[in-house]
Amino acid sequence: MTVEQLLALAIFLATIAFVIWGVIDRAITAFIGVVLMVVLGVISEVEAFNAVDWNVIGILVGIWIIAGYFGESGLPVWLAHKALRASRGSPAVFILLIGFIAAMISMFVDNVVVVLMMAPVVLHLSRRLKFNPAPYIIFTALSANFMGTALLLGDLPPQLLHSVTGIEFLEFVWQHGKPSSFPVLLITFIAVLVFFQWKFKGEKWKSRSLSVKDGKVEAAIKDRKLAVISISGFVLTVAFMAVRQMLDVALGFITISGAAATALTVEISNMASGKRDRPLFEKVLSELDWRAILFYILLFVLVGGIEKAGIIRMLADWLAPQMAADTFTGVTILYWITAPVVAIVEHDAYILTFLHVIRDLAVYHGIEAWPLYWALVWAGTLGSNLTVAGAPALYVALNICEKEGVPVKLKGLLTYSVPFVLVSLVVCYLLALAFWVAPYL
Repeated sequence: MTVEQLLALAIFLATIAFVIWGVIDRAITAFIGVVLMVVLGVISEVEAFNAVDWNVIGILVGIWIIAGYFGESGLPVWLAHKALRASRGSPAVFILLIGFIAAMISMFVDNVVVVLMMAPVVLHLSRRLKFNPAPYIIFTALSANFMGTALLLGDLPPQLLHSVTGIEFLEFVWQHGKPSSFPVLLITFIAVLVFFQWKFKGEKWKSRSLSVKDGKVEAAIKDRKLAVISISGFVLTVAFMAVRQMLDVALGFITISGAAATALTVEISNMASGKRDRPLFEKVLSELDWRAILFYILLFVLVGGIEKAGIIRMLADWLAPQMAADTFTGVTILYWITAPVVAIVEHDAYILTFLHVIRDLAVYHGIEAWPLYWALVWAGTLGSNLTVAGAPALYVALNICEKEGVPVKLKGLLTYSVPFVLVSLVVCYLLALAFWVAPYL
């Protein structure tokens, strides 16, 4: 390795270590890492700016704004009461319901946004029933990050897969005569839910003040018109995202436009009613988690630094001969190396690099690419759930817990993330072998 590569790797690993440790604010830690990379010549300031996927940042900000109006409508609190009523007072059932709702929404919405939408649900009930919201918020983040790869719209990795291979929306359900991402991840997620139902079955709430067992739990939506506006903005945005290829515009532009249209509709509604009882745009903006957005931007730059230095490519070159050996060996090596790597490396850049490696292996070595594509995307998504460095949704969840006065240390996070990741990785690996490796042996 060259001096530049050693320097880039040292800065990156030190930064990620401090991010995971959490002794210094994570955004500040990432900022220091980026500044060191630029000052020491690992990456120029222009290259640092270009390393950021601003389209992704646009998607995040746009959807977060719509989600902000959604939260202000009171709809999350209404959903909380519905979920609580369905749980019949069981913490285990409630956490599974919240996780399932988050997972289903995340197939169409960025997982960070899902956390921001569902966290108020948990916080509202934690105050009323006097329980620690941290495990529930963490589980929501883990579930949201999990199912984002099930369909094309949910997260960046499936969009990267579409970019490299041309895979279309329905092929995420059934491809080449075999079940693909949606059924495989859904079965895996059900297995995870079964495990956590057992893990949480002994949980008890201190208060039963909402009379959950006798079915008296109910709540009205605070602002029905705002709920309709925000849901309409969300549905229309997702619909335009689904036909993005026909429109030939970036997803970030679509989501920012959807957010602008939603905000404008709310402002017009305020003026028409002669009241200012609905949230102003400034209020929604002020409630965005700008620290998380900054961290995400800086993470792109950090990964861009080690990419420029050739670190990720070196790893890809080392793996290439093993992946080309045979399907079982290639899938197994790629899957079980990817899973721990993405726990400390921003997984989008890692996945994009290896998608190109796999494509070249198919072109120049004649290997069957799709078992490797799926192994990469699935392991890259599931493994990222281990730490906040791998999953921005977890980072946002920990920020929310900190703001509520229930900070989560590394040990507390790993109590939930480790079993979640291990169960999901093992089940998904077995399904990948059955559906995508066995036919090629």
